[in-house]
Amino acid sequence: MKENPSFKSGFVTLIGRPNVGKSTLMNRLIGQKIAITSKKPQTTRNRIQTVLTTEEGQIVFLDTPGIHKAKNKLGDYMVNVAERTREEVDVILWLVEPTDYIGAGERHIIEQLKKTKTPVILVINKTDTVKKDEIFSFIDTYRKELDFQEIVPVSALKGENTDELVKCIFKYLPYGPAFYDEDTVTDQPMRQITAELIREKALRLLEDEIPHGIAVCIESMKEKGNICHIEATIICERESHKGIIIGKGGQMLKKIGSAARPEIEEMLEMQVNLQLWVKVKKDWRDSDFLLKNFGYNQKETSE
Repeated sequence: MKENPSFKSGFVTLIGRPNVGKSTLMNRLIGQKIAITSKKPQTTRNRIQTVLTTEEGQIVFLDTPGIHKAKNKLGDYMVNVAERTREEVDVILWLVEPTDYIGAGERHIIEQLKKTKTPVILVINKTDTVKKDEIFSFIDTYRKELDFQEIVPVSALKGENTDELVKCIFKYLPYGPAFYDEDTVTDQPMRQITAELIREKALRLLEDEIPHGIAVCIESMKEKGNICHIEATIICERESHKGIIIGKGGQMLKKIGSAARPEIEEMLEMQVNLQLWVKVKKDWRDSDFLLKNFGYNQKETSE
């Protein structure tokens, strides 16, 4: 029995090429930062589940890794997560750049979407970077490729037209009770979000000096009084990377900690004592054992 016959609830996945703004859009829609963002592609590695509850219903968003050509076992895992998720949801949001050129990556996604019966909403993101009258041309280009339920131009960064996107999503969700309490925002454990916040700051501060091969492992997270003591290790693939992450006199490591601490404190609503170390684990992105050890161990990898 449904408590509210007009209440809708369902699952929505965000898909798209790396760095198209999926995490930024999800953070914007739920009004809180859960997924980390970076100018570097393939920042999101796990499937992140967040929840938006309104008077009309509840949307459970699944932010997946960008669909790309895998180069190692971590890449295989990320692509597997993204492609499996499409069949488990009520609505697919496909995010694209505002352009009338459809590249090979988008062509691959189009071929995948042709096989699904799930309603697809095309989201043209980053509209703040182009002239408004150009958007009609982009819509027309994509409309010819696939029969979309809706096409919605938005700016996730500025929050433009995102309310309209939420209305469109609700059109295609089934009636039913909420999956989560109304105050739930994510299913991610605090330890995992903390690790991701540290990784985000490392990626931003290191810029192009370190390739994407870093992970963050939370060694311990203990509350004493009104202070949370966190010990975390940044994992890299080479000794030369270790020196860059630590920096001269430990300055870079201090910068990473100082940048991450305020956001962790805001999330935990308490003071944080954050201690960081750096370890080298050669080729960890191709090690099944280390991938599982660093949290990339969801069932998608084995099925």
